[in-house]
Order: sequence, then C-alpha cells, then structure tokens
Amino acid sequence: MIFWLLALILIGIPATVFVTGQLGGLRGNPAAAMGVGADGQLAPPSPTPNSVSSQTDRHPGHPQAAYAAIAPFTWPTPGTGQATLERLERLLQDTPGVTVVQRETGYLRAEAETRWLRFVDDLEFALDEPAGVIHVRASSRLGRKDFGVNRARIERLRQRLATP
Repeated sequence: MIFWLLALILIGIPATVFVTGQLGGLRGNPAAAMGVGADGQLAPPSPTPNSVSSQTDRHPGHPQAAYAAIAPFTWPTPGTGQATLERLERLLQDTPGVTVVQRETGYLRAEAETRWLRFVDDLEFALDEPAGVIHVRASSRLGRKDFGVNRARIERLRQRLATP
C-alpha cells in the first residue's frame, strides 16, 4: 500500500502536471489592463513578486515596487527609438519560446512560453521618444513568484540589444 502511495506521489502527480502543461492548462490568461494608457503608462507590476517594470515610480506605494524596478531600454547614438523597437521585435522573434502577439506604433507585446510546462509570461515594450527610452514590463500569468525569470529575460534582451 505504501509503495503505491509513494509511486503516486513521485510519479503520478508530476506526470499529471506535465501533461496538463503540454495540453495548455498552465498558460493562464493575459491581464485585462495590458497596453499603453493615454498617459503613456503600462500596467502596474503584479501585486506578487513575479514581474518587473521600468515604470514602478509611476505607481507610488505599490507593494512590489522594490522587487519589480528595472531600468528601461535606451538606444545607441546615432539611432532612433522606433528603429530600436523594430530591432527588439526581431530579437524577440529569434528567441526560442517567444511569440510577438501585438505590434503597434510605439508598442510591442510578446508572450514567452516555457519549454516543458508551457507557462506563459507577458512582455510589453512602450516607446517614450521624448524621454529617450523604451519602457518594459514583464509579468508571469500564473503563480506568486517567478524566481527572477522575468528580470533575467529582460536583462538578456538588453544585452542582445546593446550588441551590434
């Protein structure tokens, strides 16, 4: 009896989670408030430690402001913000597991899907030409923590963007 219980715990539960992920059961749904608001603002960071945002200063008192804070992207001189956003789109398209799902003037949204369990994180980029930056927001759809995955993904993109 104890053997079967241990087998269920050690094999059955992980197998069920894996199959659920493969069937899309762990994708989650995108947040309703995605996109750029009239004030040029992206949605605030998640209320739990599973997102990053370069606009945390626009959400005073946010409970995850310290965890979520990340620098926006800048572009090389000479260059333009729009050209950098277009290059960022190409970099995203060349990244395994990432799909660009929305492209508008000055705005880019992508989904990053993990390989095995197919969790999805949402990535947003908003061009702020007067400030000379591209604001970023990355957030996990499910779970309370992302274990630094969104920050690492954004920093890898920053490095790739800086490399000619």
